[in-house]
Amino acid sequence: MMVTRVFSGIQPTGTLHIGNYFGAVRNWATMQDDVESIICIVDYHAITIDIDPKTLRHASLAMATDLIACGIDPEKTILFVQSDVPAHTELSWILGCVTSFGDLSRMTQFKDKSEKQAFVSAGLFTYPVLQAADILLYLADGVPVGEDQVQHLELSRRIARRFNSRFGELFPEPKPVVGEKGARIMSLSDPGAKMSKSTGESHYVGVMEPEASIRKKVRSAVTDMGLEAGHEMSPGVANLFEVLELSVESTGETGLVEELRADFENGTLMYSKLKDAVFEQLMAIIRPIQEHRAQLEASGEVLDMLHSGAQRAQAIASETIARARSMVGLGTRAD
Repeated sequence: MMVTRVFSGIQPTGTLHIGNYFGAVRNWATMQDDVESIICIVDYHAITIDIDPKTLRHASLAMATDLIACGIDPEKTILFVQSDVPAHTELSWILGCVTSFGDLSRMTQFKDKSEKQAFVSAGLFTYPVLQAADILLYLADGVPVGEDQVQHLELSRRIARRFNSRFGELFPEPKPVVGEKGARIMSLSDPGAKMSKSTGESHYVGVMEPEASIRKKVRSAVTDMGLEAGHEMSPGVANLFEVLELSVESTGETGLVEELRADFENGTLMYSKLKDAVFEQLMAIIRPIQEHRAQLEASGEVLDMLHSGAQRAQAIASETIARARSMVGLGTRAD
């Protein structure tokens, strides 16, 4: 699928884990060499739930530092914090006026999240409109997404279509760019559930986590009790192989996967050997990332990188919002 400009958003809160890295961030780093890439740390979205202001500001900077350490190059990618470009919220209001209540009420993520909160904000209900504004503000024609995000992107496409039908052509209908690998790394302690920060520390492996903690989590990963030749691979063992295969794409140790798979088929695989291999190959990726992150923190350059990214984003956003305002009839000047 040919796209020329892609937009990605990531929440600043929480810990960047290997599911995020293999499922999204590594793909973003690769993609930035081929297409115009825009990555936004979506702090407006983060305030749909209670969060301490100082914590939020620190989290936005920390997430930016993590992304750069993982290979996002601010020279190639426009990397910025959402609230540094206020046009996101203005366009969100405009687009909210061409979005139906019915569309928003059918969003499954709102239903899931609202059931877990005592106070449900209007922002939690309308945030898919802001998500659409994030994408459409930059006239992005592609959005890297996981399978669980396709519903939100389809809403963005419908919103773009309605605006264009009512006011004239402005927004492209963004296409989903669904990665084939790494999108569904499962929890090491519950391989029936997707790896997630929200389910507790034992369920994810953080990219910036201490090595001793990563070793403990990998060694404690759920496998199965059987080692007979020809028996079906359990979800836990399959998940470990998935992490290993994704890791060796960077380390080049593909023969190791073939060897361990052969052992499994023969019923001779010791799961301790598989777990050691997963740990070593993971750390071969994670150690340089952590070292890079430490250098970035020491340099203090990330804020300047974000400010530069916001200026580049603003140059695109200001043109789009000016056109949208004029087409809708807002303001006192007709262009």
